[in-house]
Amino acid sequence: MSKEPISKIYLILEKIEYIEKIVNDAGSITNALNDVATMRPAILMHFTSIAEQFNKLKQDNQTEFLSYFDKDDIKGMYDTRTYIAHEYEGVNLSIIEWIIRHGLPKFKSQCQTLIDEKNLQD
Repeated sequence: MSKEPISKIYLILEKIEYIEKIVNDAGSITNALNDVATMRPAILMHFTSIAEQFNKLKQDNQTEFLSYFDKDDIKGMYDTRTYIAHEYEGVNLSIIEWIIRHGLPKFKSQCQTLIDEKNLQD
């Protein structure tokens, strides 16, 4: 088994943890998203990176890895990435907040489960 697909999962997990740190440092999701100079752009870039890693797994036909995640959640993350890239100034922050609050914990748990199971196989 190539180690490259699992490295994408580790990167997704890392980006989620960066977003969590930004939110924690800001004191709340709202405070982080209201910081237009540093925190919001950092969060949006991490979102973009997460979506790109999922897209690379899809392009590489890594169905075993992708099976740990809900297809609609992955599509939603990629749609968010597309919206960020093309409508940056008009990003709906309530959607970003919802994803941070509800989507990222789910992705984080799924990443950790996948990593734990792959480590047991090695």
